[in-house]
Amino acid sequence: MYMFKYICKRIGLMIMTFVIIFVTCFVLVKLLPIDTSVGFGEDTSKIIAQFEARGYFDPIPEQLVRYVKRIVLEGDFGIGFRMPSYRGRAVWDVFIEKLPPTILINIYSSLLAVPIGIALGIFAALKKNKWQDHLISTTVMVFISVPSFVYASLLLFTICFKLQLLPLSFASFADIIRAYPEKNLVYTPGTFNWSLYFNKEMFLSMLPAVFAMSFGSIAGYARFTRAELTEVLTSEFMLLARTKGLTKAQATVHHALRNSMVPIFPSIVGEFISVLSGSLVIEKIFQIPGVGGLYLNAINSQDYDFFMMLSGFYLLVGLAAGLVIDLSYGVIDPRIRMGAK
Repeated sequence: MYMFKYICKRIGLMIMTFVIIFVTCFVLVKLLPIDTSVGFGEDTSKIIAQFEARGYFDPIPEQLVRYVKRIVLEGDFGIGFRMPSYRGRAVWDVFIEKLPPTILINIYSSLLAVPIGIALGIFAALKKNKWQDHLISTTVMVFISVPSFVYASLLLFTICFKLQLLPLSFASFADIIRAYPEKNLVYTPGTFNWSLYFNKEMFLSMLPAVFAMSFGSIAGYARFTRAELTEVLTSEFMLLARTKGLTKAQATVHHALRNSMVPIFPSIVGEFISVLSGSLVIEKIFQIPGVGGLYLNAINSQDYDFFMMLSGFYLLVGLAAGLVIDLSYGVIDPRIRMGAK
């Protein structure tokens, strides 16, 4: 009962926070001047007419009500105006089209970072104050201190350009379709087409970005796991477990690891969200056609509908992650009752 009330309360607070931030972003964006300039040979009057047709020159409260009504009743998040590649296209269709690469590189990086980082942290804790621990801790501090875009630049230059072990650029859909004629692959803009992503060429082209995002996560997991496991290994209940006849390995596996995972597992969810946010820059560097690059282009181009849609997406993911992290404590350790007095 306490858990149900707690979840309802948190969801209510999450919705309220989302509405406040989203409305604030909408008002601030609408206070900016509307840029109606177009490229050479294009008609400015058509752009202005499109803005007028969608009420972009109306008072801000009227625009907000109309915008929310279009989203709720029609699923209309607006259309692109400023970016030439997406001018006149529905924002939602472009978002759906760009979502698979962003999801995949974040999943791949997490699948790589979580086991390696936790394993290094466990090994360092078991070898505390020995040369192995010092080596891992020093390496971890280096990787935590260096920004991910530095790894990206180094990987792009050494692994992709000099050694040519991995593709220098993201595989295009046209290349994938030509590489697998027997599969009859078709690229349809504005739709999910996962078959274009699950193949060798596409996977190899994602690896540089995956590696660039994984290094910092591996270091973070290793440092956090070492700190938590080291504290648990020196606790009194571990001494009691050893006095009852358990070997060091048995006490570590059955007691120390389980207790240290209580704070570590929620950090995995938080790290995934931070990686999702950090992929903005990584996608831009490796020219991955994902949501991150689209978001940066929308900001630079002042394409307001794209900016609002993608800002809401990242905001919702961040708020939902906070709720999932808090609830995961009770899943890992049933003794924890969120919301109980």
